[in-house]
Amino acid sequence: MRLEENRNRALPELERIASAEEYDRRLNESVDLYMRFLEEEEVETIFDYMDPALRAVNGSFSPVEPGELRNFFQEVIYRDPDAFRPHMHHWIELARMREDPHPSPIRAVPSLYNIFDSRSEGLATGVEEMFMHLGLLDENSPRARELVWIMLAQRAARALSGLNLHGDVFDMEEAVEHAMTWTPRGWLTEGDLVRGEQSLYLRQPGYGTSYVTGKIQIEELMSEYAIQEGDDFTVKRFFDAFYGAGVIPIVLTRWEMIGEKDPILEVN
Repeated sequence: MRLEENRNRALPELERIASAEEYDRRLNESVDLYMRFLEEEEVETIFDYMDPALRAVNGSFSPVEPGELRNFFQEVIYRDPDAFRPHMHHWIELARMREDPHPSPIRAVPSLYNIFDSRSEGLATGVEEMFMHLGLLDENSPRARELVWIMLAQRAARALSGLNLHGDVFDMEEAVEHAMTWTPRGWLTEGDLVRGEQSLYLRQPGYGTSYVTGKIQIEELMSEYAIQEGDDFTVKRFFDAFYGAGVIPIVLTRWEMIGEKDPILEVN
């Protein structure tokens, strides 16, 4: 983040969206850019349900007083919706499950107990950075790159708070304070929001860290797949194969894509 800030030091700060009209225009332009990017950069196969799935969750403008902060992710979106757009792959995957379900009856429906946090949140977090490197944010303001690093730092702060809360190192208020302190620019200001998140992560161990650990698992899988594919590797081949495996734990996706069991699956 600091390197990006130095790179952009001569550029004006990102201004927040200021009206409902600007919000609707910018959010819809963000979908236009994103879908064009996925197709032109040959990132993944495009399907008709993807565009409307994204537009359906654009939301609406929320006014605030001058100087007042919205919730953390709105502070990102209101400065540049393109930075957060890849995270909305959640909704593309939900549309895929509805419109083009996996041929396996097991993979076609959500499990009774959702253990795939690393797969879903790791993907949504991972593609923010991956697609930035592929050029998604090059067309508009380069300062949007700073937002990607800010979001990753926030997830790391939130994850570490959760780990310390699970380990009985922090109590709830200490976990809240840690997450707020280590989120850049003071954008995580809602203690109630953080308490709600940490309470959720206490009920679902591993969820709070899954945004980062799942991202790392997918990056490792891409590197292994690229080594195996050699000159035949393309980003599109990787993501099409990844999505084609369905919403299953990444260790099982890895087994299917590269033919090797992860040691975690080995049973003596």
